[in-house]
Amino acid sequence: QVQLVESGGGLVQAGGSLRLSCAASGRTFSTYTMGWFRQAPGKEREFVASISRSGGTTYYADSVKGRFTISRDNAKNTVYLQMNSLNPEDTAVYYCAADRHLLLSEYVRAYDYWGQGTQVSVSS
Repeated sequence: QVQLVESGGGLVQAGGSLRLSCAASGRTFSTYTMGWFRQAPGKEREFVASISRSGGTTYYADSVKGRFTISRDNAKNTVYLQMNSLNPEDTAVYYCAADRHLLLSEYVRAYDYWGQGTQVSVSS
């Protein structure tokens, strides 16, 4: 089992940047595929990005491709989401998630463990 704690959210102006972090407990972090999702008020949770166990493969939603970068540091049990060129449509609660399976997935149901979320608000 793994516990996930996100941090780094906040309020930023359009065009600005934020870096989210997700710290994982336990000794098996490197055995999990990791993902970031977000949920805006009144909307379903949606996929943002995912990264393989080694960090060598990444996958992004079209809406964030070229603006967001997912990375991980297995020595620190942490996954990151660097968000640049933010716009108001990026406003949401951002969640990190861990998946025991090998293949990267964009589906909520594929992930086994979730953090509590961190709020990102982008003003126009």
